[in-house]
Amino acid sequence: MCLAIPGKVEAITTDGDIRVGRVNFGGVVKNVCLDYVPEVEVGDYTIVHVGFALSKIDEETAQKTLADFREMGMLEEELAGEEEAFARAARTPQSACPDGSCAEDLAPRLIK
Repeated sequence: MCLAIPGKVEAITTDGDIRVGRVNFGGVVKNVCLDYVPEVEVGDYTIVHVGFALSKIDEETAQKTLADFREMGMLEEELAGEEEAFARAARTPQSACPDGSCAEDLAPRLIK
């Protein structure tokens, strides 16, 4: 799953022409591209999806969303490092038809 996760901007730097923020997602800190949200400053909360900040949000909404994700057990999954994500994927049973074509083949037989 790929969720947009709220986080608090702790620092802002640049990498060449790219604005980069150090963003804290309830204890997990990652570097995030801030180019799409030039209004975001240190101390602000932002919604981040696949490493890009998409919008500024208020602290109350950010904290509520983080709490909801934690309660559902989704926060750790979304913020896992690359090695953990690969390990989790390796443990997950694989489909013989990752493109979903098997389900399409079964549909006519299930309707009969």
